[in-house]
This record gives sequence, C-alpha cells and structure tokens, in this order.
Amino acid sequence: MSILENYDKNNSNSLRAKVFNQLQNDILNGKYKQGSSLIETKLSEDMGVSRTPIREAIKQLELEGLVQTVPHKGVVVKGISSKDIRDIYTIRMLIEGLAARWAAENITDEELNELQEAVDLEEFYTNKNDSQHLLKFDSRFHEIIFNASKSKPLKQILSTFHNYVQRARNASLGSPSRAREALKEHKAILQAIKEKDPDKAEKLTTEHIKNASKYLLKQQF
Repeated sequence: MSILENYDKNNSNSLRAKVFNQLQNDILNGKYKQGSSLIETKLSEDMGVSRTPIREAIKQLELEGLVQTVPHKGVVVKGISSKDIRDIYTIRMLIEGLAARWAAENITDEELNELQEAVDLEEFYTNKNDSQHLLKFDSRFHEIIFNASKSKPLKQILSTFHNYVQRARNASLGSPSRAREALKEHKAILQAIKEKDPDKAEKLTTEHIKNASKYLLKQQF
C-alpha cells in the first residue's frame, strides 16, 4: 500500500470513528430520545460529512444495541433501558472493584499524587456546584485508578462501560446531594489505596458504584 493510500485509509477510519462516537454520545446524553428516528440525509447535513460514514456508524450502533432498523420506519433509537443500567452497573461493581484492588497493590507515588489532586479539584468544584468541571475530575479519578491497576485488558473493558454510562453519570453528578456523597466515597477509596489495603479499596469501590446505580434508577426510571 502506498503512503497516499495509507493516509486516505487512516483518514477514513478516523472519520468513521468520529461520527460513531458523536452519535453514540448524542444517544447516551439524550439528544436523540428513545423511539426517535435517525435519518441519514439529515445526519449527513448536520455533521457535514457524506452519508457513507453515517451509514457505517449506524451499523455499529445497531451492533451495540443502541438503534434498530424497523420496517417502514427506518433506523429507530433504542437508547438504554433500566435493565441495561442495572446490568452495566452490576458489571462495573465487579470490574471496578477489581481495578481498585489492583490499584492499591500497584499504584505509584506519582499516580497517588495525581489521585489526590483529582479528589482535591473534585471537592473544589463540588463546593462551587460546577457540574461540568466536576464530571471531568470524577472521570479523572476513575481513570487514574484504571491506569494504576496496571492491567491493559481491564482498562479496555472499563473504558467501554464508561462510554455507556456517560448520560447516567451526567445525571447523577448534576445533583448537589449525590455529588457530595460521591466525593465522600472517593475520599474513602483514596484513603484505602493510600493505606495499600486492597480488600478495603475493592469493598468501598463496589459500594460507590452500587450507590450511584441506586440513585440513577431512582431518578431516571
């Protein structure tokens, strides 16, 4: 393959990924409601791309269960149901608990400092009721723990699940009361990791995810 052909292929792959990620986020964030139709021509105009990457992105969304093709209706958004949320959070409790356990065993001093900084900034923005910045540092907290687990397969799995619960986490952290509870839970997890206590880190993380799930299901479904 020539350099030009390789460049074109990479650009094409990048565009497909960009379109897919945008549509996935829009569905998970509630821009496209459950039952609404996705029309290729309109999406193409709105996103400023040809219909080919739109069509390919829709195929991928269908594989992931976020949309379905309905006779005489076209592509319809399925979104995520309460059962999906329960399933996702149950899986997260298991794998994020494991990530926290391994982080307590493997975290470096530099990562520990980064984790402390993330919690400090999370506290700052919690006190300011700034949900946009709060979400950023909440994500950063979990990301550091994933990295500190030193497990590539685990990081890949967790990354996928965090994409799927983006809308859920936005809704959860938009509540000042839940944001304060989450901060308290993060501080306890941080302390357990500092103490190199894998059992406690795993237990507290599992409880944290469980509490987030309960709050979301109560508020959203």
